[in-house]
Amino acid sequence: MAEKKAPHLTNPILALPRPVKRVVVLLLDATLCVLTVWTAFFLRLDEWVPLYGKIIWRADLAIGVSLLFALPLFITHGFYRVIFRHANSIAISFVMRAFVLYALAFGLVISVIGISGVPRTVGIIQPILLLLAVGFSRGIAAYWLGGAYRDILKRLNLPKVLVYGGGVAGRQLLNAMTNSHEMRVVGFLDDDPRLQGQTLNGLPVYKPADLGKIVSEKDISIVLLALPSISRHRRNEILSEMKAAKVAVRTLPSVTDLAQGKVTVSDLRELDIEDLLGRDSVSPNLDLLGKTIANKVVLVTGAGGSIGSELCRQIAAIGPNKLVLFEQSEHALYQIHAELEHRLETQSTELIALLGSVQDKRHMTEVMATIKPDTVYHAAAYKHVPLVEHNPTEGLKNNVFGTLITAQAAMAAGVTDFVLISTDKAVRPTNVMGASKRLAEMVLQALAAEKTPNTSTRLSMVRFGNVLGSSGSVVPKFRKQIHDGGPVTVTHAEVTRYFMTIPEAAQLVIQAGAMAKGGDVYVLDMGEPIKIFDLAKRMIELSGLTIKDQNNPTGDIEIQVTGLRPGEKLYEELLIGDNPQTTTHPRIMRASEEFLSWPTLQDKLETLQQHLENADPAAVKKMLQELVSGYQTP
Repeated sequence: MAEKKAPHLTNPILALPRPVKRVVVLLLDATLCVLTVWTAFFLRLDEWVPLYGKIIWRADLAIGVSLLFALPLFITHGFYRVIFRHANSIAISFVMRAFVLYALAFGLVISVIGISGVPRTVGIIQPILLLLAVGFSRGIAAYWLGGAYRDILKRLNLPKVLVYGGGVAGRQLLNAMTNSHEMRVVGFLDDDPRLQGQTLNGLPVYKPADLGKIVSEKDISIVLLALPSISRHRRNEILSEMKAAKVAVRTLPSVTDLAQGKVTVSDLRELDIEDLLGRDSVSPNLDLLGKTIANKVVLVTGAGGSIGSELCRQIAAIGPNKLVLFEQSEHALYQIHAELEHRLETQSTELIALLGSVQDKRHMTEVMATIKPDTVYHAAAYKHVPLVEHNPTEGLKNNVFGTLITAQAAMAAGVTDFVLISTDKAVRPTNVMGASKRLAEMVLQALAAEKTPNTSTRLSMVRFGNVLGSSGSVVPKFRKQIHDGGPVTVTHAEVTRYFMTIPEAAQLVIQAGAMAKGGDVYVLDMGEPIKIFDLAKRMIELSGLTIKDQNNPTGDIEIQVTGLRPGEKLYEELLIGDNPQTTTHPRIMRASEEFLSWPTLQDKLETLQQHLENADPAAVKKMLQELVSGYQTP
């Protein structure tokens, strides 16, 4: 190996800071441009000409053109990110693309347009010489420095990893990671019997069924998924099969970005939230997505929240004429506005950010009357169960009366569609948050049935389960607890919840709103509920760790059962009644829920508001029990 023959030469070069290495190689390429132009003149004229001077042959002009085209192309095509680390087929493809562009540009100026004092054939000869010279320099670097570099990496005792997938993506991933400082690939896993037992790029291909044995024998700590085209169902099967092997499972950014050096292996990502869901995502109906948004004025309340911000992203992608972000948190509003402003740079959608509270009747009325939205998505709400349980007055003011104020302002302004974001906790609630959301649903149902003259607003509500990755969701909480070494806390071993992803939730809201006729309550068929304890176990195992319990007292992470919180129940439901109706979307159902008439409900709301103003929590909860069917105080 080169490193054994002359470590006093290779080690100082390898120890140079990366920016210094890039500058050195950039200067080398500039020198090669000069030498290859000079050599091209020699091959054309059969004599060496001066590199500059006022003579008949102007090599200096050709050199200037070469440097002008070559160096910018080399920089933009990642030449100086991959030179020492990726002398492979991926890098070669970028080199060839850059040289094709260079040859076309240089040939156009020298051979087609022509420069006085420069033979036209130089425009053909020099690009070929430069390609050979640059390729030769990279080959020398790979031969002389590459072996020494890999020897150093081996001595660093890097974590050993397997790549799951021996296809194109897997091989590209291996090439991109050949000289990684963070980990070392020692083999492949693949389901294809034709590949098992063979070698790919010099590495063995193993059967996935043998993963446990391989992990033990070769001290594997991570498996990298390189399976971009498999279904979510198959992906979940693979993840389940790997749990017993006690390895961490990771996904990677784009292999193209890796090869170009735009990102590094340190950008390894946790598994997608969809991988924890255990089911395929619900595919949207594109016709429904655009019906109430495309080329319309859309307003989203609570635009800075987890659901509200994702709604805004989905809406922006569909292309409304105007998107209005309404939010009471200045910081949250700033963040989503800045993000969408960047996304909408190439679109004609007008973006408006408004600070305010949905409880401010005068302000909401002014906003609706001025903006005149076609569609309103009402996502503003207090949703954290324990917080609302301890602050019932504020929870009801915001969730119930804020909804009433916003809906009435929308109706007065002639809004076509008004959609409330609700929750499965509104079904036979055991907490104030759930009761407040059910009462908000009842407000819309009563208003929709009232048939107020000159009002054509379609009022509807969408009810869904827990949203993975949202603010307050268990997934970010569990990830942090696992990262901190545990314990992972679960309120009860038998607690189950329905789950969906944030994009699914946002798409459901949009699609359900497009189907609304007035007073509709929509729910999503989310399959079987997930036991929270099992979700915690899955996240621990897919992090390559073991569960610490009575059967395994030396495990890594303990799961602690802390007891149900105030207002929390073991099982959530999506329907109050038992007669859901199908809709045009196979995974969206329409519920038939009982409600009070508007005159009756209005009187009771006035009484409830009086209790809120008197700060009488006992009277408030008693009123909630009277109004909301099935509400039980803990």
